[in-house]
Amino acid sequence: MTESIRKMYDYLVIGGGSGGLASARKAASYGIKAAVIEHGRLGGTCVNVGCVPKKVMWIAASIAEKMTYGYVKDYGFNVTPDDAKINWGMIKKKRDEYVKKLNGIYAKLLDKADVDLIHGDASFTADGNVIVDNKDVFKAKNYLIATGGYPTIPKFPGHEHCISSDGFFELEELPRKTVVVGAGYIAVELAGVLKELGSNVTLLIRKNKVLRNFDSTISSLATENLIQAGVNLMTNTSISSVTKNKSNGLLSVNFDVNGDKRESINDVDKVLLAIGRSPSTESLNLPAVGVKTDEHGHIQVDEFQNTSRENIYALGDVCGKALLTPVAIAAGRRLSNRLFNGEVNSKLDYENIPTVVFSHPPIGTVGMTQEEAISKLGADKIKVYMNSFVGLYHAMTAHKTKTTVKLICYGEEEKVVGLHILGSGAEEMLQGFSVAIKMGATKNDFDNTVAIHPTSAEEVVTLTKEHVVKLE
Repeated sequence: MTESIRKMYDYLVIGGGSGGLASARKAASYGIKAAVIEHGRLGGTCVNVGCVPKKVMWIAASIAEKMTYGYVKDYGFNVTPDDAKINWGMIKKKRDEYVKKLNGIYAKLLDKADVDLIHGDASFTADGNVIVDNKDVFKAKNYLIATGGYPTIPKFPGHEHCISSDGFFELEELPRKTVVVGAGYIAVELAGVLKELGSNVTLLIRKNKVLRNFDSTISSLATENLIQAGVNLMTNTSISSVTKNKSNGLLSVNFDVNGDKRESINDVDKVLLAIGRSPSTESLNLPAVGVKTDEHGHIQVDEFQNTSRENIYALGDVCGKALLTPVAIAAGRRLSNRLFNGEVNSKLDYENIPTVVFSHPPIGTVGMTQEEAISKLGADKIKVYMNSFVGLYHAMTAHKTKTTVKLICYGEEEKVVGLHILGSGAEEMLQGFSVAIKMGATKNDFDNTVAIHPTSAEEVVTLTKEHVVKLE
């Protein structure tokens, strides 16, 4: 049976997150008639329950950190740790207003680009069209799936009493006592934010370190920093159940340690699960159009974002690779360049993508870890330079934290294949170095760059033989 088509487009994008919006607007700039289908707020995870509001809370936590550790007092200001109490309601209101403003900006940008916005839930039909809210049918010459993902919630007894990272942004007040479950960057970031803002935080992780996919040095230091910050880190754990006290609403978290020893944490206000994300593909009816997914539901694509079905493309978190907003934006724009501007070889290079963890202190990383470099290139071809130091900021402070810089080089010319920084300012200094690494810079290029003094960033270009790490 043929559906009644409401409207025909050249390009129909399912998902109003960063990648979908960028691709639709780029397509429209080439005179293409494009539309975006979105059931929620524009901007996707990043704008609404991810990068943007998280960074706001991280900044608030960083300000509290300066007072809690006495940094402000150390620099001569009459402020005590007791002054570090946050007005949660105020910052939430301002944060939510800012996010709402961004939602409106995205809508205006679509309107300015002459891209139609269609509100509702989309799925494919057997005829290869898209139906929205099971009533309105749209047809396009090309389709893009950019629906992103959502927090994974495991089905253990009492999981309904827990919140996800999305739920973190709905909190009306700072939890007095919080249990965070997870070892990835979301868990690390939110555990740090909650702790610095005054919550009693316990972090449950399955293994013995956080951020295990990062360079081993960074992973170890990040784990140590959480402990030093006062986070109660419980390693080798597996959550088994959560129960709720009916009289006061407080939670008890039950978990196994090393697979057998049962322990509990009682009188908990919130349990935050941050154990991963799942792709938003279930409601799309992908089998109807022959779009293949893996066992986790991620859409399978090639290097040009092609799916298994001609004229249907996918990008961003829904593909399960490099789950970062700038990645989705870059891939989306390049896809539109290829489809609608004749740039037949336009695609995103997924190598040397920089990323930042907004921990305390932050982490910036680009390129290979030491372990990856040795495995792929050979230990005899790898030279690692590393230095740990106390930055000038802490020259006046009683409480001090170190900055660590790790540079991984390959071959006789010592091409820089990885850079890892943990310390204050890492989130800002990494971007410029990422350009150099993307261009193929060598250690000699770094050495020939005049340092900016006094900064922590200068340590990246002043590493010498005394900083060479002996590889096992």
